Amino acid sequence: MVRIATVLTISLLIASCTGSPDPSVSEASSEGTPLVLASEFVYEEAPFPSAHASTLVETPAGIAVAWFGGTEEKDPDVGIWFSIHNGSGWSEPLEVADGVAADGTDYACWNPVLFQPEGGPLVLFYKVGVNPREWWGAVRTSTDNGVTWSEEQTLPDGVLGPVRAKPVLMEDGSLLAGSSTEHDGWVVHMERLKKPVGDADMWSLEYMGSADSWELVQGLNDAEEFSAIQPTILVHSPERLQIMCRSTQDVISTAWSEDGGVTWGPMQASELPNPSAGVDVVNLADGRFLLIYNPTTQGRHQLALAVSEDGERWEQVTLLEDSEGEYSYPAMIQAEDGGIHITYTWRREKVKYVVVDLNAV
Repeated sequence: MVRIATVLTISLLIASCTGSPDPSVSEASSEGTPLVLASEFVYEEAPFPSAHASTLVETPAGIAVAWFGGTEEKDPDVGIWFSIHNGSGWSEPLEVADGVAADGTDYACWNPVLFQPEGGPLVLFYKVGVNPREWWGAVRTSTDNGVTWSEEQTLPDGVLGPVRAKPVLMEDGSLLAGSSTEHDGWVVHMERLKKPVGDADMWSLEYMGSADSWELVQGLNDAEEFSAIQPTILVHSPERLQIMCRSTQDVISTAWSEDGGVTWGPMQASELPNPSAGVDVVNLADGRFLLIYNPTTQGRHQLALAVSEDGERWEQVTLLEDSEGEYSYPAMIQAEDGGIHITYTWRREKVKYVVVDLNAV
């Protein structure tokens, strides 16, 4: 992999929280505050006024980012845009999906998720439709790190692909994705792209477009108890998995599986607040978990990082944002260089990119 170059070095540690501390997490000392290595926008100017729901992945050519952009969320001109950092700068945003159907109807695109299988093409999952209650899943692939893209492949009925957060490649070779639906309350489910038998190419459009390639675990929550969507996956072991979800109950909700995601226990409240906003997690190389989330029950004006050793008790280590505006829908990976690479919506206007060093934490 190509190690990302630091574009903007910051010599100061992130300042401590200027707002009211979150009582559900303990405070970290100044000695345990992450160092921000880079902080910038993926682009300064673009042919669209609004951007949201970014995703990022490490590719052989650098860190790649995608998001949806257009006039406003839900508008038919909203497409999926893509940029890659080659070590010296970001490429100009490229529209890689536009939501135009075969009959010429223009639909909005939503919630891209990038995935880079080892030795395979760069995979882009996304949604198309007039709203999240009626949208459908789609996928495209690129064999040249995002320079060119395949035609769109619609996913099978009932399969959306990873609905917002990155999927996880399991030890058995299957791809486990957290998903959810909104047409009959907010309900979480899991989707598994099975490892093919024989010579079939798992990352071919034909294979991903076949209903036989997927297994679903439906109804992980009661929408009246926890109105939850957009699960992100923590891997404690090949058998023990955890999801953390956006909810409308003022908390991040969570559920556990003890059999590699085949079955799931009841959804429960975590100790963490949530203003009905997306979250993401990373399995750190040192065995801990890192969470990025809005640490409030009202508004998306704060964006925080928290660490945990067990997925249950979390320690907030810094605020990345704390000011007027919306900072939301974060995506996060730990790259080969060891750095934590993050993107998120910045005031619905741009995509912010941050690299964090957790060695001090």
